[in-house]
Amino acid sequence: MKPLSVKNLTAIIAGKAVQGSDEVLIQYGAYRLKQVKKPNTALFTNKRIVNWKSLEPLSPLILVTDWPYSQNEIPKHVIVIIVADADEAYWKFVHYYRSQFNIPIVAITGTSGKTTTKEMIKHILSADKKVMATTLSSNSRTASLQYLLGIEDDTEAAVFETAVGSPGDVSNAGKYFKPTIGIITNIGAHHLNYCKTLEGYIEAKGEMVDIVHPTGSLILNADDVNTKQVDLSKFRGHIMKIGKDASCDFRASHIRYGQNGMQFTIHHKTTNHEIVVPGFGEHQVYNALAAIAAVFEMGVSIPAAAKQLRTYRQLNKQLQLFEGINHSILLDDTWSITTTSLEAALKVLNSLGDGKKKVAVIGTITDLGSWGYTIHEQAGELIHRIGVDVLITIGEHARIMADHAVKLGFNAPVYSFKSNTLVYQLLDDIVDENTIVLIKGDMYSKQIFDLAAELKIKPSLPSE
Repeated sequence: MKPLSVKNLTAIIAGKAVQGSDEVLIQYGAYRLKQVKKPNTALFTNKRIVNWKSLEPLSPLILVTDWPYSQNEIPKHVIVIIVADADEAYWKFVHYYRSQFNIPIVAITGTSGKTTTKEMIKHILSADKKVMATTLSSNSRTASLQYLLGIEDDTEAAVFETAVGSPGDVSNAGKYFKPTIGIITNIGAHHLNYCKTLEGYIEAKGEMVDIVHPTGSLILNADDVNTKQVDLSKFRGHIMKIGKDASCDFRASHIRYGQNGMQFTIHHKTTNHEIVVPGFGEHQVYNALAAIAAVFEMGVSIPAAAKQLRTYRQLNKQLQLFEGINHSILLDDTWSITTTSLEAALKVLNSLGDGKKKVAVIGTITDLGSWGYTIHEQAGELIHRIGVDVLITIGEHARIMADHAVKLGFNAPVYSFKSNTLVYQLLDDIVDENTIVLIKGDMYSKQIFDLAAELKIKPSLPSE
């Protein structure tokens, strides 16, 4: 955080300093008591603090409050700023802090590809800039303040994920970051437990349109059916489309699997460039297109971006290759699971497994609420359409996808388990050196996580 004196903060939020020195420098911010981890933190709260003893090691603490404390209730070592409305004061502080920095800020949302696209942008820019970015996929709404305060005087660019758990999440992130570039990677079906319907989820993702600066740029996946439903009528900035369609500003053609990743030709205006990006799957091409379009808006040439992308390191548990049991190939995709990412993973399995026995081990799709049955049936449709040689599901809801695939005519061997207890032995019996195994789930499923670890014999296969 760029330090700020108590005196200056008091003026910014129209408060009144009633206790302590106004020369103390504020170096951290918080709006929940549990977020206070270090001294010199400004805590904005409308709740009463009772346990002052636990806060003594964190002195000096700067309390910004509208709670009517009685006289002498607050210890003398706490600096106190009284405001009419603590919530209003908090947002004044947030808006002031963001206004100090005239730098490009990218906000990314989408069902799949957020973290990878963000990491690609960060990797490209980090060649010659100091970049602030979301840590891996830690993109919860409670983290936005700390990411904003991570921007300092020497920060030259920032890139943040804006996830959707509920409607309003992207809009809320926009109040912090005020992005100059927005990206929607794709829109599948996820978090329907809070968004209720697919249309509600699309609207929640579409909030990106409202938070990008009016003179900024919006990057959209032109090939994604649901993204096409986002209302763009009010956006006055620059819209850039990525994809394979001829109308795209950044278009990919001649997409092919290379030895260690994807290769394709990118077309922009009258120029063509060859791109190599680590990581398998056509979805990785879309991630790269979005990243290249974003950095191009910041002045990075396509050849320079392409050079940096060659050294990008794929994220753990995102379609990583390992040697598995019985000298098989293990494709670990246990970072997250949606129908969008499942489709991508099955396509990679089929491409890399050409000429081999293809086995898919798939766990439950979470955060679906009452849509759980329907979405798992849709997953079954994907399995039937794309196909594998052996299907194994783990979990009660995952069985729905297996049953629906069979109902549609899927006639390969199918095994459904409530837990992972018997899966390892089954795989040990049916896989060999001519087998590729996809294990697909999310980071919160201990059963999938443990099974993936058990199946790995060696570190990930080299990507160079």
